[in-house]
Amino acid sequence: MTDLLSLPLPELARWVVQDLGEPKYRAKQLYTWLHKKQVTTLEEMTDLPLALRQKLAETAFIPPVRTRLRLESKLDGTRKFLLEMADGNCVEAVWMEYHHGPSLCVSTQVGCRMGCRFCASTLGGLVRDLTAGEMLGEVYEVQRQMGRPVSSLVLMGIGEPLDNLQNVLDFLTILCSPEGQGLGYRHISLSTCGLVPGIRALMEKKLGVTLSVSLHAPDDAARDAIMPVNRKYPIGELMEACRDYFAATGRRISYEYALIDGVNDSPAQAAALARLLRGQTCHVNLIPVNPVAERDTRRSTRAAVERFARRLGELGVNATIRRELGSDIAAACGQLRRRAAAVEPCTARRAAAVGPCTAADAALPGAGR
Repeated sequence: MTDLLSLPLPELARWVVQDLGEPKYRAKQLYTWLHKKQVTTLEEMTDLPLALRQKLAETAFIPPVRTRLRLESKLDGTRKFLLEMADGNCVEAVWMEYHHGPSLCVSTQVGCRMGCRFCASTLGGLVRDLTAGEMLGEVYEVQRQMGRPVSSLVLMGIGEPLDNLQNVLDFLTILCSPEGQGLGYRHISLSTCGLVPGIRALMEKKLGVTLSVSLHAPDDAARDAIMPVNRKYPIGELMEACRDYFAATGRRISYEYALIDGVNDSPAQAAALARLLRGQTCHVNLIPVNPVAERDTRRSTRAAVERFARRLGELGVNATIRRELGSDIAAACGQLRRRAAAVEPCTARRAAAVGPCTAADAALPGAGR
């Protein structure tokens, strides 16, 4: 069976002509139904002949993505979604409200194999990659729930996007195509823990997406201790790839730095970070690490975070302390999926995914990265 939602338009056209024996223009009709109208069933494609819809039903499918749980922050309007795939696996997506419009954080894998010591997403390892169609299903399902389209997208949910590169590239191609939703590449940020070959492959595509690098330490010794990926792609190699990415795309690099009490938050480490980034066109997002029940990391104090930011500023580094959204609904990624069993009473109550479950319906401790 062919996953219709995962096929970019040229591939869909080839399939329609070669496998179905239909005229090429049918592919454009099908693509419009899938990605502009974002239907969930073949029966809704009413301008396609019945015979063609029957043929599609025998050979193809639209991957279902349904909302199992929706939490809404009472503090800032952030919504967190637990989304279920056809095989029962779940991922998370987060809808965030900004003055420039809504932004959606999506997942790219079920689980993660990167092993970062402070992150809930990697607990339990990698289950499988998401297909391009399932990633699109995340976007389309949340937009249906919210009743409006997103204005920007961040690939910072569960999983490492560059560990699922081809599916992610197909996802971006379809989402940004003018025949589909038409979201601009410059409104997309892609987060990576530092897979250098993936950064270079993305660079060669010159899509214009913002590269967001999860750095979290200014030297190899400190980074090795919390991010196993650094042992394969050390900081020097990563920085070279980031400089090349900026040179090729003109897009400013964003560095994510999760501050962990007593691990990476000293003034000396701020100075080391400033030396590492000297000469780069970049921005540093400082993030007090989210506590995870299964981890022993503690977030830095507010005073330590502000001291770290102040020191970076004194040394000429553009840095901000990230605004925390959805703190009352554990909006950081990874933790809600792991506690899916605990929210069954809430999901059973709203099996049709109508109306939001609130934090009071399923109070959840801790959070991921």
